Amino acid sequence: MMSYYSGNETGQVPGLLPKPPYYWWEAGAMFGSLIDYWYYTGDTTYNDNVMQAMLFQVGEGVDYEPRNQTSNLGNDDQSFWAMSAMSAAELKFPNPPPNEPQWLALVQAVFNRQASRWDTSTCGGGLRWQAVSINAGYNYKNTIANGPFAAIAARLGAYTQNQTYFEWAEKSWDWMSRIGLINEAYQVFDGSEADKLNCSQVDQTQWTYNAGIMLLTAATMWNQTTGDVQAKWGSRVS
Repeated sequence: MMSYYSGNETGQVPGLLPKPPYYWWEAGAMFGSLIDYWYYTGDTTYNDNVMQAMLFQVGEGVDYEPRNQTSNLGNDDQSFWAMSAMSAAELKFPNPPPNEPQWLALVQAVFNRQASRWDTSTCGGGLRWQAVSINAGYNYKNTIANGPFAAIAARLGAYTQNQTYFEWAEKSWDWMSRIGLINEAYQVFDGSEADKLNCSQVDQTQWTYNAGIMLLTAATMWNQTTGDVQAKWGSRVS
C-alpha cells in the first residue's frame, strides 16, 4: 500500500493518496489497515507515517472535516477516518503528542457532528449520504452513511460504556430496518432518495462493504449485551 503513498515526501500533503484515482476516504481506510498491520505484526515501520497523516487530516474543527475536502465530504468518508482513529484507540496505537487531539476525542467529535446531522425532515430520520448540501448525493440516505455511524456508536459504547452510544447504534439499526435498507433476511441494500420519495423506494443494490459494516455493528452490540437483547443481536450476526 505504501508504494502508492507520497504524502510523507517533501512538498506533498500528508494523508492524501494521488487523485485520481484515489479518494480521501480510501486514504483513511488505508491508515486503518496500517494500524491493524502494526497491531498484528509488531512492525513499527509505518507508525510515524500513520501518526502524521491521521493528525494532518483532522481539519479545522478537529473532527475530520477539513475544508479542503468539502467536495468529497460524505458522512461515509468522514467515518472511515473516524473508524481508523477508533482502531487506534482500541488497539492502543501510540498516542499523539499531548498538544495534539487524541484518538478517542477525534472519534467522539465525529460522532457528535454526525448525530447533529440526524435528519428527521425526511424518511423519519437517518443521515444523508453527503454532509454538505451542495454536494451531489445530498438527497440520498444510504447504508454507507448510516451503517458506519451505527458502528462508531457501538464501538464508542464498548470503549466508554456510555449507554447513549449504544442507544444510537440501536436507533440507527432500527431506522434502517424500518425504511427497508435491511430486510428480514438481513440483506443490506444501498439507499433511498429522501427529498422527493421520502425513502419510499429502496435501491436494492447490494455491496459487500454495506453488509460488512452492519455485521461489525451487530457483532459489537452482541458482545456488549446479555439475555434477550444479546440473542437479538446474535441473530443479526448469524
